[in-house]
Amino acid sequence: MKPAELAAYLNQIVQHKIKLSTMIWGPPGIGKSSIVAQTARAHKLAFIDLRLSQLAPTDLRGLPVAAKGISRWYPPEFLPRKGAGVLFLDEINLAPPTMQGMAQQLILDRRVGSYIVPKHWYIWAAGNRSEDRAAVFDMPAPLANRFLHLDVHPDFDSFKAYAQAKNFHEQILAFLAFRPELLHKLDPQLPAWPSPRSWEMANALHRAGLSVAAAVGVGAATEFEAYIALYRDLPDLQQVLNGESAALTFPDEPSLRYAIVVGLVARSETASHAFHALQWLARVAPLEWVQLCATDLLRKMRAQKQLRALQTLIAQDAELQAWMQNYQNVLNAADE
Repeated sequence: MKPAELAAYLNQIVQHKIKLSTMIWGPPGIGKSSIVAQTARAHKLAFIDLRLSQLAPTDLRGLPVAAKGISRWYPPEFLPRKGAGVLFLDEINLAPPTMQGMAQQLILDRRVGSYIVPKHWYIWAAGNRSEDRAAVFDMPAPLANRFLHLDVHPDFDSFKAYAQAKNFHEQILAFLAFRPELLHKLDPQLPAWPSPRSWEMANALHRAGLSVAAAVGVGAATEFEAYIALYRDLPDLQQVLNGESAALTFPDEPSLRYAIVVGLVARSETASHAFHALQWLARVAPLEWVQLCATDLLRKMRAQKQLRALQTLIAQDAELQAWMQNYQNVLNAADE
């Protein structure tokens, strides 16, 4: 499943109060942990991120303390005792078998030693697969059988929606739209390689005027820098957004086309900007590029509560209104 589908699935689990333990599988760096944390925040749930690989069995079960000739286990302070939340066992299969055995009791019985998980808490876990060349231990079959299993893979559309909401630099998004295979390219021989997580770090570096090689590796950084050099050939996007684009043409080079579409979305701050962008593209660009831009622009205007204002402007342009109606029919047919 895609990261966006994982987010929707976890939301449904919480909405329906399904307390089944859930295991999320996927390569490193694709945002598994972030999605779990975002889901908890969206539902106003407490969130505890527990890394079993960094604990000893006594850290989880607690320490034995003698009282009146009887040994009692005092559980650790980091385990929840009240309220509602998500207890997240991240990188669970990096933990050695002894710790996984301890986790099995927590997952199966919702208790370990004398500690009992509060009834309004969810137990979710995540881990990398052996094919990702992570230093993981095999999960025992009895433990694996206690989980729901969700397999997540990187997806550019999911990353793009997240990056646009986080206001990533348009050049990062334009490059990855052109080279989506570089969104996630694991190279276990190198310390830095491209992933959604490392591109988020690269975004911060790029905004500061620093090379992104430290985050995504030399190979991806070299391609990115070559792509940035193309930006001097872009038409004046501000002219487009201001409705002054009568003389501007749409280039033939695919890399520039991605840059224009992403740039128009990133720089559209008002319904008027979005209207002029769509108006120009509908006149000069092939259908698929208008659709690509329209999808992202409508999402952005909806998030900024300017969709109604955009619809009002489109209604004043008969040609664009007809195009948008055809576009909506295509979307509806695809959903059926």
